[in-house]
Amino acid sequence: MNFKMFLRVFGIIAIILTVFPFIPVDHWLIRVFDFPHLQLTLLTLLALLTYFLRFDLKNIQDYIFVIVLFGCFLFQSIKIYPYTAFAPYEVQNASKNSLKSFSVYTANVLQTNDNFKGLLEDTKKQDADILLFTETDRKWVNELTKILDKSYPYKIEVPKDNTYGMLFFSKFELYDNKIKYLIEDTIPSIHTKIILPFQDTIQLFAIHPAPPMPQHNPSSVDRDAEMMKITKLTRYSPFPVIVLGDFNDVAWSETTELFQKISGLLDLRKGRGFYSTFNAKNWLMRWPLDHIFTSPEFRVKQVYLGEKFGSDHFPFFTELSFEPQLAGEQRLKPPTKDEIDTAFDQIEKEKEED
Repeated sequence: MNFKMFLRVFGIIAIILTVFPFIPVDHWLIRVFDFPHLQLTLLTLLALLTYFLRFDLKNIQDYIFVIVLFGCFLFQSIKIYPYTAFAPYEVQNASKNSLKSFSVYTANVLQTNDNFKGLLEDTKKQDADILLFTETDRKWVNELTKILDKSYPYKIEVPKDNTYGMLFFSKFELYDNKIKYLIEDTIPSIHTKIILPFQDTIQLFAIHPAPPMPQHNPSSVDRDAEMMKITKLTRYSPFPVIVLGDFNDVAWSETTELFQKISGLLDLRKGRGFYSTFNAKNWLMRWPLDHIFTSPEFRVKQVYLGEKFGSDHFPFFTELSFEPQLAGEQRLKPPTKDEIDTAFDQIEKEKEED
């Protein structure tokens, strides 16, 4: 194979990987290509630039090939643009005179990890008001509660040995606590109301839907359906809402975009950065899987990743201000009927598979 043919094959691979997410199939072999858009953008740019080393000004095929490659690069760039510092904020910065604020911290602990001390040191450093831990089995629950119980009087425990356990702590009073199994009887979600110190009430949903993967479920239908069921609960909530957890989906996927449109929830990453929480053990293949979405009543004071503690996820931290009087300034457009139908079709698709 000569060098030009090698460059062409390289470019074709970049094109194919760009097109894959458009294939309307729920199988994990297709849906996995929703994740590495940043990496695919760089790969496509590299393929485009290197192809010019053998570009023939008299060859029409070279012009067509470069145009297609540039189109792929443009598409990839548009997908990731909202998560760069060049894009506008979706969740605005907190007002200077804001007095109502609280902080949220979420971390996938990695069930097989045993660095309890490392996580506890990071939680102590951040001193968040609300904590959510996923992949917590009984061992993790025991180790965390014996330390954190002193500072967090309210908690919800759902230990599981199947990597879908959850542990929730709050410095603020909780009520109407529910543990629901929206899709499978082995994958819980936490639904609770929180009374903030300034006497406002908010609704919180903590989720950890199953990813599309061969050893559990090769289809993304279950994950997508759980996210859409949360949108229904969010749409009809009379309280401001926060949804957080390990979504096993990236911020720019079609499913997460639809989740935002239907729920009306905002992504605090937009305009601020990727804050890629996974994979903490691989600097090259990283993308944002852990999320904190909020309704328009909230604004951002600060957001950043926590420290490594042996998990394959970084912790995700944010400090929010509660400013309901300014909610109208950052409210999303209402979803269209077609978007609502698409979301509810995903729920029906899961029922049909069952």
